[in-house]
Amino acid sequence: MLKFLIVLVLIAIIASLASSFFFMMKDEGSRHRVVNGLIVRVSLSALLLVLIGVAAMTGNLELNAPPF
Repeated sequence: MLKFLIVLVLIAIIASLASSFFFMMKDEGSRHRVVNGLIVRVSLSALLLVLIGVAAMTGNLELNAPPF
């Protein structure tokens, strides 16, 4: 369940990035939609970090780094 939420938040971050790029090209910086998109992306990124932390602590996400 948490892995699904992590993927969903990643998709939402990419969608927010794409919409901000579209608004930046369309509005040419005259409106605040790009800033609002940045706020949404930062909030979603913070949520993603929290979800990864919770998933790692509960054991739903295994963090195994391969040895070199």
